[in-house]
Amino acid sequence: MKVLLLGIGNVLYADEGIGVHFVNYIAENYKFSHESDQLDITDGGTLAQGLIPIICQYDYLIVVDTVNAHDVEPGQVYFFDFDKAPAEIDWQGSAHEVEMLQTLNMMDMVGDRPKTYILGVTPTVLEPMTLGLTPMVEAAVPLMEKTLLAHLNQLNFSCERINETDINTLIPESYKRGVNYNEEY
Repeated sequence: MKVLLLGIGNVLYADEGIGVHFVNYIAENYKFSHESDQLDITDGGTLAQGLIPIICQYDYLIVVDTVNAHDVEPGQVYFFDFDKAPAEIDWQGSAHEVEMLQTLNMMDMVGDRPKTYILGVTPTVLEPMTLGLTPMVEAAVPLMEKTLLAHLNQLNFSCERINETDINTLIPESYKRGVNYNEEY
């Protein structure tokens, strides 16, 4: 099985960049292995529909992103099957969620969407030109990390901690990572 861990977000809009920052943090700090399955980690930024040729090559997708939810405090962590989203999730909450939702729904209509899970956190600030995370969303990172590692463990991935890099040290360079279109997909 091919698994894609996909970070979504706009790093120039404070908490909106958590998906990108988080997958960069995971890639920097962990090495994963599996007897037969493959795990790839990708910073998808705000590409949404531009990611379809990449996403459709996978059997299993974990999207890391902000999620908006009614009557929920900022920093609340969610992990759910995309096909069984909690009732309080509102896909209208960020600068890109509608595009990603539309992308996943379009892929579903043509039968190309892999089994999809969402690891999300409710944002505090969506202000333009703010590089970094608010304290409430930064405080959610350990729970997001624990949740992801537990899920990958359920999928029989072995996890080795290789670094102790703090997420905040990665943020200033995160806009340079992104999808590399020079690779063949």
